[in-house]
Amino acid sequence: MRPELKFCGMTRAADVAEAAALGAQYVGVIFAGGPRHQSVESAKRVLSAAPATLKRVGVVSQQTVAEIEDLIGTLGLHAVQLHADPDERRVRDVRSATGVETWAVLRLSAAALPATFREVAAAADAVVLDAGAPGGLGGTGVALPWLELGLTLKALRGRTRIVLAGGLRPENVGEAIAALEPDTVDVSSGVESSPGIKDHQRLRAFRDAVLRAGVTDGR
Repeated sequence: MRPELKFCGMTRAADVAEAAALGAQYVGVIFAGGPRHQSVESAKRVLSAAPATLKRVGVVSQQTVAEIEDLIGTLGLHAVQLHADPDERRVRDVRSATGVETWAVLRLSAAALPATFREVAAAADAVVLDAGAPGGLGGTGVALPWLELGLTLKALRGRTRIVLAGGLRPENVGEAIAALEPDTVDVSSGVESSPGIKDHQRLRAFRDAVLRAGVTDGR
């Protein structure tokens, strides 16, 4: 099977509508700071164009469990993406309290996985692999060493869902898919004309590259 597609860092309803038209499975809205950060009210407007078939993901960092529950209830989120390198307890607490899919973001500086990877992966519904970079939690455009990371993850394949983020763009997502075979690819800055403003031609080009990668590797 080809990987699922998530467009993240959405700031405009028109971009969410385009993501749905392109067949994306997920859209993400940021509540973790940075240039794509949304308030609850602005997120409502952004997600107003999301059809029922498009799953809404809220990206959070330091919010309490109660605050996360409020976001889910208000915005109809289908999943929560925990940034800031959550530990196993944080993942279990959020997952148990909310009942929605809980994804744990682990930021890597190289191909080595953190010592907590197995425990966090066992607690989460999916692990998001992102590139660590100074000055922000994500959306930095920094890519991971996919070939090396693919070898590292080989022994863990099938034990947890892998969401690949970090530096993906239409020009390289095929290479990343071939190296890592992720369950989901997650793109933000790689399809933008400026932070938070999605370029619809690049959205389409990214979708098309993912489709080609799925055909090329026989999935």
